[in-house]
Amino acid sequence: MGARIAKGADPLLAGFFTLKDAARLLQIDNTNRIRAWLTGWNNSVSGPVIDRDFEGRTVSFLDLMEIRFVDHFRRQKVPMPTIRRAAQQLRNEWKTKHPLAYSNSDKYLTDRRKIFAQAAESEGDKATWDLATNQYEMWVAIESIVAKNVAFNPATEIAQTWHPLGNEFPNVIVDPRLAFGQPVIGKRPTPTSTLLRQWKAEGGNVERVAKWFRVEPNDVNEAVEFELSLAA
Repeated sequence: MGARIAKGADPLLAGFFTLKDAARLLQIDNTNRIRAWLTGWNNSVSGPVIDRDFEGRTVSFLDLMEIRFVDHFRRQKVPMPTIRRAAQQLRNEWKTKHPLAYSNSDKYLTDRRKIFAQAAESEGDKATWDLATNQYEMWVAIESIVAKNVAFNPATEIAQTWHPLGNEFPNVIVDPRLAFGQPVIGKRPTPTSTLLRQWKAEGGNVERVAKWFRVEPNDVNEAVEFELSLAA
């Protein structure tokens, strides 16, 4: 099998990211961790957490959003078996590949919370069960952080675009319909990596880069700072 995206959808609009891209954008220091979430751990009977859109090492935009969700919940000390069980149950009940990429509106948040409580109970995970059943405000806060800087499709409520490091770089956007999902900036969406590369080639001459790509000098500055911050 090749791509496994929604029937009738254009695979070129799904976004294409390498594991290295995903780790860089999400600021995860270990690509092996991401690979395990996508394919399962070697020498383990535990399967993947995410039902990815592509085989091989390519990650789609919705895969990326689910990796982001999993990473944040792991940072909150939610055990992987609980997340895996909850994700599978949500896929089955919602009949969708990407339940962790939906918005935090009441209907999705409430259902996810309920399913996570059931998964935690099945796994004997008392801490997550308590979080999902008795700490509503905390759960809402966690999901709000995951949803921050993500724009959701108003019709489907699934993630549509994302501003990585949105507080610091509000004009940099990841949109799977633009530049295959690579971060872009400006009214003429230009990959930030391209602007950084040209900025280096021009010896840091922002005005020359802006003129060449027909973007604003501020866009060049923001793109360069964004790329350098990811590399730090």
